[in-house]
Amino acid sequence: MERTDEELILACRRGEEAAWEELVHRYQRLVYAIPRRAGLDEEAAADVFQRTFAQLLNKLDVLEQPSRVGAWLVTTAKRDAWRMAQRARLTTPLPTPGGEWEDDEPADLRDDAPLPQEVVEQLEQQHIVRMVLQSIDEMCRRLLTLLFFQPEPPPYSEIARTLGMSEGSIGPTRARCLQKLRKQLDKLGFDT
Repeated sequence: MERTDEELILACRRGEEAAWEELVHRYQRLVYAIPRRAGLDEEAAADVFQRTFAQLLNKLDVLEQPSRVGAWLVTTAKRDAWRMAQRARLTTPLPTPGGEWEDDEPADLRDDAPLPQEVVEQLEQQHIVRMVLQSIDEMCRRLLTLLFFQPEPPPYSEIARTLGMSEGSIGPTRARCLQKLRKQLDKLGFDT
């Protein structure tokens, strides 16, 4: 059975390396996606990711609500991504209309807007769906991953071959698997 966030934090406080790895694995996509959605490149997103988890490691013993570590990670990554985006905008000079640099001073293109809340909420929802997907049986997890988590879903013939099932059973199996997923999401109070 999968441990709760609170159980993982408490285990991390006791020095359990496996708990730390599980916590990072659980939130790695969410934390990395925040700076990417904020427009940062892969290198900057990796920096935000690393700093966010380093901060968590430093604050493990003083984290007041271990059950809300996911929200803490989102807030921390969001703030760091915003600061990096601000720095990048402040240090990028703009060319003049003629193509020449007007002067050596960087243009101030400040955008104080934080990462839009709806984007963060969408990322959190995707994270919850991925977590719940890990809790359903392997056949359903594999089928739903092939159908919905690929940039371009493969043809049913390829899915049938990969999963060792007939093409005609993919639709009904998909419906049953989506019901299982929805049931698990409903238990968490997820709005489907």
